[in-house]
Amino acid sequence: MPTNLPPRTPRRRLPAAERRELIEQAAIALFAERGYHGTAIDEIARQAGITPPVLYDHFTSKAALHARLLERTRDELLAMWRQNLGGGGTLEEQLVRAFTAWAAYVQANPYAPRMFFRESTGVEDIKQAHGAIAADANGALAAIIGGLTGSGASADDGGVPATALAMTTEIIRGGLTELAIWWTDHPEIPAEAIVAIAMNTLWLGFERTIGGERWSPPTP
Repeated sequence: MPTNLPPRTPRRRLPAAERRELIEQAAIALFAERGYHGTAIDEIARQAGITPPVLYDHFTSKAALHARLLERTRDELLAMWRQNLGGGGTLEEQLVRAFTAWAAYVQANPYAPRMFFRESTGVEDIKQAHGAIAADANGALAAIIGGLTGSGASADDGGVPATALAMTTEIIRGGLTELAIWWTDHPEIPAEAIVAIAMNTLWLGFERTIGGERWSPPTP
């Protein structure tokens, strides 16, 4: 018996890489919003539009998925810093370019900083992975900044000692992270204002430091 129903359109089968991307985007939003323990695999799968067995085809466990997201965020941020630092222009111009790119990254990935820097799962394997990934990120960023300033491992040649450079990098990274998290709660603030406050807070002191100026405690 003839019907007036339109022909059924077959559902497109997503390529593995595209499906994996959907999983990761759903997971990073849920982990950032609800934490590791508050997020279930079933919920991630539902948000990604798949079933849990399909998710497990891509990731062996929730911990493996979480670790992958930590690595992804680290790699994306380091790629952003490398792309925008060390190019043409003055150091100030390079930092403005880098902070502008960083602000664009935060706007495009608002959940990434909160999950990457704030999440504490209490799961020992994840805690160790998180510590190792964060240490890698800090070391790589210190190398980038050290190359920019010409800082050596020793203060004898006029460079910044390696330990001081690592601590400086930690302040920069930590400050930008907290600013990013604060910004996600105040999205009405324009990116230009965020870049300006980053430059006012970080660049002015950084400029004086690489110029050789040092603070020392007042003499009693």
